[in-house]
Amino acid sequence: MYDITVIGAAIIDVLAAHAGRQVFETGSQPMDTIQMSFGGDALNEAVILSRLGARVQLITKIGSDEAGKRVFNYMEENHLSTESVTIEERLQTGINIVLVDHDGERHFLTNPHSSLRKLALEDVEPYLDRAAKIVSFASMFVSPLFTIESMERLFARIKKEDRILAVDMTKAKQGETLEDIREILPFIDYLFPNEEEIAMLTGVQDPCENARRLVEKGVKTAVVKCGAKGCIVADRMGLQKVPAVPVQTCVDTTGAGDSFAAGFLYGVSRGWDAVTCAGFGSATASCVVEQYGSVSGIRSFKDVEARIRTGK
Repeated sequence: MYDITVIGAAIIDVLAAHAGRQVFETGSQPMDTIQMSFGGDALNEAVILSRLGARVQLITKIGSDEAGKRVFNYMEENHLSTESVTIEERLQTGINIVLVDHDGERHFLTNPHSSLRKLALEDVEPYLDRAAKIVSFASMFVSPLFTIESMERLFARIKKEDRILAVDMTKAKQGETLEDIREILPFIDYLFPNEEEIAMLTGVQDPCENARRLVEKGVKTAVVKCGAKGCIVADRMGLQKVPAVPVQTCVDTTGAGDSFAAGFLYGVSRGWDAVTCAGFGSATASCVVEQYGSVSGIRSFKDVEARIRTGK
């Protein structure tokens, strides 16, 4: 039924740009834009995949509050499955305040008691029988309830059915190291850390060395995202640098990593090799960062196709 299953967070973002430190001195500060959008790594990834043309199952958790209703309706509007959504009474659906500075970089205010931090293994397992051939765990280190032991159990079950497992991540919250997660790495076919996230796990700043270390620890293909410098694709055959696709103006990097992962996995679903997938992921991300919001720059496959063809 599905091409890709995405597991992780679905929330609302309230985005303000361009923010600076002056607000703490003046008490108020005019913004170029203040807008509500939708976010969460899994929701961003799933929506872009759907707009590219994939059939997507999203496994997530929200509250029964007004924010949860808005997220649920947004999923329906973007042709995502809603049968795999856990709706919990008295749970606050995650709402992030996203402050975007003049360089397009983001600074988040988050609620640790919201659905963003409450996804657990028991919210995912009931839906795995209907999972797609390709499964993306989009939220490593986002929810403290998803421990390393929980991830090992989940990943083992996913791979037992001979599925392709991709994992995206954020910064480790509890000081985890690469050694701490060594048992789960051999389950992973594609791992998408950015250069800062993987450096926190290894203590090494060289992204090429970190990509090699991931492969040595059992990851089939490591893809280290390096922002405007592109990405590094490493597997047992070697390592290759893939350049970023140039952008006209970078206004907001919110969702850039999620959109890269979505573009990459769309390529995997089409049978492309990893370097081609990385190029398509970079083109997808380049469309997203030119507009405010996590997915506004992608309306259909044609947007990415045109970017690759014309560079515009």
